[in-house]
Amino acid sequence: MVIASGVLVTVAPRSALADEPSGVKPSSLDETSSEAPPPSSAAPSESNLAPPSEPETTAPAPPLATPQTENVTVRRALTVAEQRQQSAEAVNVVDLRRARRENADLGEVMARSQGVAVRRAGGLGSGTRFSLNGLYDDQIRFFLDGVPLDLAGYPNGISNVPVNLVDRVEVYRGVVPVRLGADALGGAVNLVTDERYDARAAASYQVGSFGTRRLTFDGRYRHDATGFVLGASTFYDVAQNDYRIDVEVPDARGRLAPATVRRFHDGYFAFGGSVEAGFVERPWARRLLVRGFASTFDKELQHNVVMTVPYGEVRYGGSVAGATARYEQPLRDDVDLELLASYARRWIEFEDQATSVYDWFGRAIRARRVGGEIDGTPRDQLTVQDSLFARGTLTWRFVRGHALRLAVSPTYTSRTGDERIQADPSARDPLTARKTLLTVVTGLEHELTVPVGDIDDAFQNIAFVKDYVYDARTEEPLPGNVFRPLEQSSHALGVGDSLRYRFTTWLLAKASYEYARRLPRPDEVFGDGILVSPNLRLEPEVSHNANVGPRLELRKTRIGDLTVDVNAFLRDSDRLVVLLGSDRFFSYQNVYRARALGVENAVAWALPKRVFSADATLTYQDVRNVSSEGTFGDFEGDRIPNRPWLFASWSARFRLPGLTGPSDALEPFYVGRYTHAFFRGWESQGLREFKQVVDAQLTHGVGLAWTVTRELARISSVFEVQNVTDARVYDFFGVQRPGRAVFLKVTGEL
Repeated sequence: MVIASGVLVTVAPRSALADEPSGVKPSSLDETSSEAPPPSSAAPSESNLAPPSEPETTAPAPPLATPQTENVTVRRALTVAEQRQQSAEAVNVVDLRRARRENADLGEVMARSQGVAVRRAGGLGSGTRFSLNGLYDDQIRFFLDGVPLDLAGYPNGISNVPVNLVDRVEVYRGVVPVRLGADALGGAVNLVTDERYDARAAASYQVGSFGTRRLTFDGRYRHDATGFVLGASTFYDVAQNDYRIDVEVPDARGRLAPATVRRFHDGYFAFGGSVEAGFVERPWARRLLVRGFASTFDKELQHNVVMTVPYGEVRYGGSVAGATARYEQPLRDDVDLELLASYARRWIEFEDQATSVYDWFGRAIRARRVGGEIDGTPRDQLTVQDSLFARGTLTWRFVRGHALRLAVSPTYTSRTGDERIQADPSARDPLTARKTLLTVVTGLEHELTVPVGDIDDAFQNIAFVKDYVYDARTEEPLPGNVFRPLEQSSHALGVGDSLRYRFTTWLLAKASYEYARRLPRPDEVFGDGILVSPNLRLEPEVSHNANVGPRLELRKTRIGDLTVDVNAFLRDSDRLVVLLGSDRFFSYQNVYRARALGVENAVAWALPKRVFSADATLTYQDVRNVSSEGTFGDFEGDRIPNRPWLFASWSARFRLPGLTGPSDALEPFYVGRYTHAFFRGWESQGLREFKQVVDAQLTHGVGLAWTVTRELARISSVFEVQNVTDARVYDFFGVQRPGRAVFLKVTGEL
């Protein structure tokens, strides 16, 4: 669009799904002037809703300029993150640039995004449950740069990934793009590292309450003449998690009485790193990279799942090592090829051999006749898993505005194990039973972009079809030291469509749908080697997923920047896999059908020059059991228990530039979260006044960030108090989370 005498010239960005040259440095919101600081990830809704607009640049008039070409304004090109956010895809982009200089971990950052609930069973390193639009755990797929997270060096879950090693998070709500090559029921989460292949270095150190210490380093070198790049990253985490909890302990007469004690057996340790080398932006390769990685963690287990029985020696842990190779190159002007291959070996350990009974004060009060605290059976287990993952993607832009994309992604997993404590040494160890799982997900996608009026990409539609192949082969241990071969296979199709219409430059609307299929994961079929038992007869889950909603983005107005995002969603799911069991051991089961209806909202507002910014998110989801028969048939129409259904977050931040230097800034901030009360069990079962309830949770946090920027470096320090009111916080019934905590974090960037 060109308008004479100083009117705007708009350069249409490439399609949101067009393959970006990975070696090209995207516009960095962190490198704006002091008047336009990076978006806040202490409140992700600000970062995913309203990344700061960079100043428009006015092109100087050429010497022979005519009146028609004077004062031409050129808009900057959109970053890859902005292209994703404004595409037809059902995606929410959470920018982490500010979060990397603050104390919130990745689980806390994600929990402040609309539609996302992250529930934790304790402090750093504890077990977590991740929910997106009412669907949980493995129903959502997790990736690091397109590689499954557990095959990329982080087997302990998304919440424990160091936030300083991630640039942004892409949250795909129910409809997963073909390019990820994944099956999923509730959507996908892709952690994206910094895609700029230029020389840089960054390090952070965090210290805080409950013996918490976290250290990260990330650096990269590039030789411009040859395109050779070399990068390395590492992290180190340790926490005692010795916060105070309220429990019941027996008095001198054996009667239970309330007491406040410190957790004594809940320590966490993790360490890992990666090295990446290769070439970028060469005539023969856009990217050719090899990444090697390794990590390990160890976690003590303090109590049973409802925090009624203390443990003094139970522990679990694991390690992973592997490599990923990536190659991308245009085969010709209109055809791009991407190849990815990854291998990982994972070791999972679980130990429960205690010969003493412990009380809540950490004292061994009597001896056990048989070792083992969880169920009176001693265990010393090692599970070994080998996984291969590959993906090939071919993109053909055969006509202007049209693109075809084909992606094929096989995954092969094999498991074996060793129970080091055998009741009968002459019998075959059940953990040695053969276990293999093969899945192949193939997708074909057509992308259409159509101009309307002055808007070059006003209408965008992405239609796709997916093919799913599933093959599980195992041996089932039977009494009498007999192992029966079992196998299960399936083949099915799925379809989907996403569309977006841009009414104006500041208002767009999206709608999307997918008939999704989610294939069981190795941990569900084979168990997790710790507390989850295998179920060799699991079937794939299926779901009808739909989203619809508008997005408004007002930039550079008199009142500043305003962004509003609204999304209504439907998830109609069948053969849902649920983790069932007692307070000791669990197994996954196909048990019911559920329907989720809900709406998620996010609003962000920032004054000019961003001297003040505020944002808020609100999610309401009604997830109901619609099974008329089977295990949960008696509870048809009930809300699914033990799941939050109303939650919100909000934050505010002042920015005071120039107080300590022309390029420095002080930023006091406040964040809050609320989760409404919910039942642990079925709402129609029993009398309401006697039901177990997870009470409403309201927490507040305050902090002060100080950023010093110089020509060669930037140093940020943040002092933060979380849960200022020391509220009793529970994500699960009976399991208390940390109270008031103080943290200090220093980050340096070159």
